[in-house]
Amino acid sequence: MRSHFSHEIQFVKYRKVLFGISIALVVAAIVGLIARGGVNLGVEFIGGTQVSFNDTGAITLSDMRQAFADAGSGDASVQTTDSNGTQGFLVGTSETDPTEASRIASDVATSLGLASDSYTVTTIGPNWGADVTRGSIVAFVVVIALIVVFVSWRYELKMSLMAVVSLLHVMIIVVGVYAWTRFEVTPNVVAALLTIMGFVLYDTVVVFNRVNEDIRTYRDATHRTALQITNLAENQVIIRSINTTLTSIMPVIAMLIFGGETLKGFAFAMLIGLAFGAYSSIAIAAPLYAIWKGREPEWRRAEELYGEKAQLRAAAAGTTVEELAEADTSVADAGADEAAPEPAASHKPAAAAQKPKAPKKKNSGKVR
Repeated sequence: MRSHFSHEIQFVKYRKVLFGISIALVVAAIVGLIARGGVNLGVEFIGGTQVSFNDTGAITLSDMRQAFADAGSGDASVQTTDSNGTQGFLVGTSETDPTEASRIASDVATSLGLASDSYTVTTIGPNWGADVTRGSIVAFVVVIALIVVFVSWRYELKMSLMAVVSLLHVMIIVVGVYAWTRFEVTPNVVAALLTIMGFVLYDTVVVFNRVNEDIRTYRDATHRTALQITNLAENQVIIRSINTTLTSIMPVIAMLIFGGETLKGFAFAMLIGLAFGAYSSIAIAAPLYAIWKGREPEWRRAEELYGEKAQLRAAAAGTTVEELAEADTSVADAGADEAAPEPAASHKPAAAAQKPKAPKKKNSGKVR
């Protein structure tokens, strides 16, 4: 299977640029988490009350905030909602007593002239929120452990660790976006993050499967080093990755535009994760693996003979990398012959000692 393009896209050659972009995004995400005081956790994680108002007419955000402040809940966070063209509000407070929460919601509805059936009150205690947080953390740890076990068993440990690095890279960026935007993190967002982990793993395994096949069997006059073969593998699967990502993003965009408030939180996280997941498998996971693989003795020797530095030396000398590799190998063989110790005196008959030697085979310079 050849590349889809007449000339390969040099993902690996410009890996430092891609790494720099990823580092900048990760740093921006961490800065956002620090500067914004973490993510905006929903009441499901920290406990509190959520009041949903429907068909609120001409009532404004400031009217709703003032009504809650007058009812004794000045810390209320108010968001507008739109359900089938009907305006409403979603209000969160830190109140964990169901009776007090119902009293506040009733006072707000009365002060704004809303009917008693125009709102619903949901109160979650702090213990339940702690259980949700703990369960989410356990789910993430279990998923990462399973990734390491599966990819190590199917391919090799290097690939599994690079898959985890790629995955964490995407998760940090998604969480950073939520920190900067202050979108609420709900259990639906956690479900989206777990779904994203599955997609990133799928996309990374597709790339690694092609790299694994090529790096075992595919060596020609152009692709000799781990970096070169990995770049070919990425070019072979890039169209598949793009098509998979686009077809996955289309329904997510539909959910983001036409879905309700519950679906929008899920869709927003999915949209970011899908986009960066495809990028991460090509720009992070595969190049990092190729660099690590290239440190193995066989592949390190191939890099010395045919890698980027060897190509630069050949261009400066006005020769080809093959001729330079042949010369380097000949010099190495000559040095090995000079360093070899003199053979011990033989006690065999003269006829045996004068037996002609078999001609020495010329080294082709290929890395075996």
